[in-house]
Amino acid sequence: MNDAANAPAAGPQDRSPLQDVRFGAITVRQEGQERLEVEGERVPRVALERDPASEVDPQTAIGTRDPERLTMTIDGRTAVLKPAKGALSRRSYRVDVEFEGVAYRLVPDSVPSSRLTRDGRHLGDFSSDGDELVLAEWREDAEVRPTDAAVGYALASAFGTGGQPMWMMIVDGVASALP
Repeated sequence: MNDAANAPAAGPQDRSPLQDVRFGAITVRQEGQERLEVEGERVPRVALERDPASEVDPQTAIGTRDPERLTMTIDGRTAVLKPAKGALSRRSYRVDVEFEGVAYRLVPDSVPSSRLTRDGRHLGDFSSDGDELVLAEWREDAEVRPTDAAVGYALASAFGTGGQPMWMMIVDGVASALP
């Protein structure tokens, strides 16, 4: 069961918030591949920006996985964002964030979703195609904080979620190479 769901809205002024069971209304707003914001009454505002002078990767919603070209703030305070390069393995698509002594990680764990952890503890699972529609499913046994939710929504929207296992990518590659 997903705890948050909403249909994408028509435009920036008409955007309806996502409804998260634990944190209420949360709005995810993307401004092209340059900027993303997450905000809500019960979560801190998160902003993620790409250096406009950087080369744009069309495969990544925020436009790059280069940490030197990205800036993340949580309630106006800087967070350290470390997206991995993204290659063959699911783990290579992980995104790490360090904020005020807390380590977050969003890493694909199935084809459609990624697992969010705080200091190694599994908090919940997110699904997103790298757009403003983000679905969150919180673990019932997890103590989830407002910052956890804001970071999870931002990372899922900015980088997308999920990934094929390596064996499936190899099979697809071999199959496409055959006559």
